Amino acid sequence: MINPLQKWKQISICFAFALVFSHSTAVYGVTSSVDENQDSVVVEPLHFRVGVLANHGVQKGIWRWQPMMDYLSQSVRGTRFEVVPVDFDEMSRQLLAHELQFIVTNPGQYFNLSSNFPLSWLATMKSHQHGGATFAIGSTIIVRSDSQIYTLKDLEGKHLVASDPQALGGYQAAIGLLHKMGYNPENYFGSLRFLGFPLEPIVYQVRDGTVDAAITPFCTLEEMIEDGLVNQADFRVIHPTMPAGYDCIVSTQLYPNWSFAAADTVPSEITQKITQALYALPSDHPAAIRAKTLGWTAPISQLKVIKLFKELQLKAPPPPLHQTFLKWMQRNKEWGLAILMLFLVSTIYHLWLEYKFRQKSEFLIETERQLKDKALQLERMQSAAILGEIGSGLAHELNQPIAAITQYSEGGMMQLNHSGDSDSALYELLAKINAQSTRAGAVVHRIRSLLKRSRSSYESITLDEVINNSLVLFRREFALHKVTLLQQITGRRFAILGDEVGLSQVLANLIKNSLDAMNEVQSGKDKQISVTLRYDASQAIVKIIDNGPGLQRQPQELMASFCSTKDDGLGLGLSICRDVISQHKGDFSLDNCNELDDLPWTEGCVVTIKLPKYDPSL
Repeated sequence: MINPLQKWKQISICFAFALVFSHSTAVYGVTSSVDENQDSVVVEPLHFRVGVLANHGVQKGIWRWQPMMDYLSQSVRGTRFEVVPVDFDEMSRQLLAHELQFIVTNPGQYFNLSSNFPLSWLATMKSHQHGGATFAIGSTIIVRSDSQIYTLKDLEGKHLVASDPQALGGYQAAIGLLHKMGYNPENYFGSLRFLGFPLEPIVYQVRDGTVDAAITPFCTLEEMIEDGLVNQADFRVIHPTMPAGYDCIVSTQLYPNWSFAAADTVPSEITQKITQALYALPSDHPAAIRAKTLGWTAPISQLKVIKLFKELQLKAPPPPLHQTFLKWMQRNKEWGLAILMLFLVSTIYHLWLEYKFRQKSEFLIETERQLKDKALQLERMQSAAILGEIGSGLAHELNQPIAAITQYSEGGMMQLNHSGDSDSALYELLAKINAQSTRAGAVVHRIRSLLKRSRSSYESITLDEVINNSLVLFRREFALHKVTLLQQITGRRFAILGDEVGLSQVLANLIKNSLDAMNEVQSGKDKQISVTLRYDASQAIVKIIDNGPGLQRQPQELMASFCSTKDDGLGLGLSICRDVISQHKGDFSLDNCNELDDLPWTEGCVVTIKLPKYDPSL
């Protein structure tokens, strides 16, 4: 048995389907009737109205295009097409009222309509003349054969007639030509009247002398001559051109032929079948012969029409935007105020979003910079860890040979002392070896303490002695490089609390850097290094100045770990110097000489060390 609920669902689905089907019949004209004898449903064909330009009148339009509609009705099953000859304005009105489903018109009218109505371009007509050319729309400017008008210039101030302002061949192409030739079409003619359709009265106006000239579509004059309506000897064409392969004279360039277009209300399967039927139309078919076409082809490029329309826009610029806006505001005050408020709110919201976006961007940039700094610090820490392991092992290995040198030198000194030769040159040499080995041992112990992060032993020391002891090590270097040493001490001497070995390392490294900088000084220039010590009231200031090339990078970059300007450098010297001075609660800085005052020269580099005065009461 069937569930009552399921039965109700089936009835509901059938009822919904019937509603949809009835809606579709209302849109496309589908009707149905029931044959009582045979109990069958007869479905009427879909009815479509096709608007065509009636450029030769309504009756001629029906006579020309209805066979084409019959051909489409036979080719597309379940459809019936009706031709509706109209002018430009009526075509726009009926499209707006959804009374037309298809149109056959020129490309200019198509572009005018497509800006307001959704249209699909299906096919372009091939002309029955000119070998089936698809470019068959243009303007022919005609005058009487006895007229004194021979050029476009002669048309200035004359009286003209045309078909319609929206006619591509009957008006727009000619206006585009005048604009291209440098004339201003707006104020060029004495008068210009539009007679509409059919086209024959336009030619008659010229023949009868009512007007000076007429703008007619391409081949209109030749067709009227062929039909016996006018005589060829009565007319002459202005700015005449006979394109190769064409049979008619034209005054302008040629544009694409008429097009077949569909409104957006037509189902896609219908437009597809219609397009196929148009492409399949034989050139000898009665519908093609009556419509004066050799068939239809795919829509061709409309670049020429687009360029023409741009020229026409240049010719007739729209009114200023502010005037249009003010007129609209006067007619729609309520809507205008609402739009103005919406604009203000949107502007404020946009500015707020931009502010938040900039805030987030700055935060992201700062975060990215911090991440890069952290990555660089991590890389340096990894390098420092590796160097620490190497340095720890190296210090351990060097400690034994240094201790052996110290013991051998002390043993030699003791032996000479027992033999009474304590005043000999050999004793003095052994004493120097012993002093330097002891100093080397102290440096190794300091390196081990530094690697172990142990606190150095500070004591009261005098900077004079530390500087002198450091300079003694470089006497031979000064002489070898022919460098002049300038030394100066000013102020009242006092002691500082510090690590003598660590400060000696700092001074020795800085003096060695200055000597290395002398290698880059040009030959013939005096090489000088100045070491000054000034005692102030609360601190001692040491300056090491050279007249070398100066700093090649920023000071902060040079004092970073593993940054070196030397090919064989490790990039640790300045970093260690800064750390040692920082441990002494002092200040360490690098500058170029031209950045400071009261220096003996303006070229080179100056290193400044500031160490606080030692106060035993603290």
